[in-house]
Amino acid sequence: MNKIQYELLPDGCGFCAKVQGHNISEITFIKIGLDKLMIEHTFVESGYQRLPVVLDLVSHVVELARTQHRKVLNRCSTAQNIFIGHPEFDDVLLMNSH
Repeated sequence: MNKIQYELLPDGCGFCAKVQGHNISEITFIKIGLDKLMIEHTFVESGYQRLPVVLDLVSHVVELARTQHRKVLNRCSTAQNIFIGHPEFDDVLLMNSH
C-alpha cells in the first residue's frame, strides 16, 4: 500500500490524509476563541476505513491543540470513539465533551 501523507487544510481548520495526491480522509474543526477547537466532522473514503487514518488525524488535531494551548470539544462521533479509546489524549479534551 502507498504511504499516507497528512496535511493541514489550506484554511487551517482541519487535516487531510492523502495517498498519491488523492484525498482519502479529512477531519475538520472550528476555532473557538483563543483556547478551544471543536471537531465537527471526519470523513474516510471507503476502502481506507480499516486503516488507522482517523486515529492519525485525531492525533494531528491533538498535537495542534497542545502546541496552541487549546482544549478540544468534540461534536463528531467518529472522533469521539478515538478519544474514548485513547486516554493519552485526555489532557486536551475539555471535560464532558465526549
